[in-house]
Amino acid sequence: MTVWTPSDDGHADLTSHDTFMAGSPHNTFKRLRDEDPIHWTEWSDGDGFWSITRHADILELNKNSAVFSSEHGIRMEDQSPEEVIARRTFQEIDPPEHIKTRIKLAKAFSKGVIEQFNTDISELCVEILDEVLNKGEFDATKEIARVLPMRMLSRILGTPKEDLPWLVEKGDALIANTDPDFTDHVLDKMKTDEFRMMPFNSPAGAELYAYAKELMDKKDKAGDTSGVLHMILQPCADGSVISEAEFRNFFCLLVAAGNDTTRYSIAAGIQALCHQPELLGQMQTGGGIWETAPDEIIRWATPALYFRRTALSDYEIHGKTIKAGDKVLYWFASGNRDETVFDDPFRVDLARTPNKHVSFGQGGPHVCLGMWLARLEVRILFQELSKRVAKVEATAPHTFLRSNFVGGIKSLPVRVTLK
Repeated sequence: MTVWTPSDDGHADLTSHDTFMAGSPHNTFKRLRDEDPIHWTEWSDGDGFWSITRHADILELNKNSAVFSSEHGIRMEDQSPEEVIARRTFQEIDPPEHIKTRIKLAKAFSKGVIEQFNTDISELCVEILDEVLNKGEFDATKEIARVLPMRMLSRILGTPKEDLPWLVEKGDALIANTDPDFTDHVLDKMKTDEFRMMPFNSPAGAELYAYAKELMDKKDKAGDTSGVLHMILQPCADGSVISEAEFRNFFCLLVAAGNDTTRYSIAAGIQALCHQPELLGQMQTGGGIWETAPDEIIRWATPALYFRRTALSDYEIHGKTIKAGDKVLYWFASGNRDETVFDDPFRVDLARTPNKHVSFGQGGPHVCLGMWLARLEVRILFQELSKRVAKVEATAPHTFLRSNFVGGIKSLPVRVTLK
């Protein structure tokens, strides 16, 4: 039954971050989809939860926000009501309040606004590839996949370029807070009560809070109205404005999730070029492939492995009862490999259509705000890379984040042969 990860015997511990250091446990997800798609998972460090692993069931439950709420947290960890409120972003708000907040933010990330960054992204991709490809051998995650979203972040937020390394370091500490390569404050290895009111229970949240306030104060004094942050702060049509707490938490979310998810999609795409050399030729042929390739690369990557909801009332599905108060995890990593939806799901098919992947949380009210930006960055990066490269080879095994929440290749040693 082995489908991807040889070290996964089909009964992996989904609560353990160590499990995911070999990649997602796809043998376990395959077994659950086949045998127990609504699976109760016990957890020694907190309340147990339901694992939802089939694509159709993820869509069914995700669209039902009246029963499955985001307001008690979106990660596996248990939080007190005070912690939830302190850390809350629009991701942890249910409709109709979620829709009101989303409207304030969505204007800055609409397809039309994002398409205006086409030239910026192209310039950055050329700049980055000029810097790295002549080296011949390098870590593709650190020198390509990490750099593009980092530099793009500066243009979107209007932050000084010299601040970017620090910002990305803090973003990594937030979203990869279970990996000792990214933080000294490893979530499951030490007592974290001191920072329990900070985003992701991390001290980096406090530092980003302070940075955001100082940045906006400087921009106000200088009369600088550039960047997405200024747009978000403007009053909506009804006169309402985003609160200070909402702004600070959103800033942390944007720095962390907005950078890392695109990074790990690009890294997974380059890893696919190493193992499926024919993909590079398909990219070089071009044409309509660029309408479908970004979504296939993002499906393959699935940077957000799951999102959690909490049942507000009892719900019957597949002969089981999810009870009010139960935690429910939508395993996007499993849904994106569901063979009833995706033919040959363990291969990258750049022409795959339709591609009903769930990497952006499709089907529900919390669909990813940054999906247009992610697609655009992925498309342009691989367009530019395929123009210059004849071959991409792995020179050593790639390594994954120690995280059961964010799936990503953190190190990808490669050798490139230029055209």
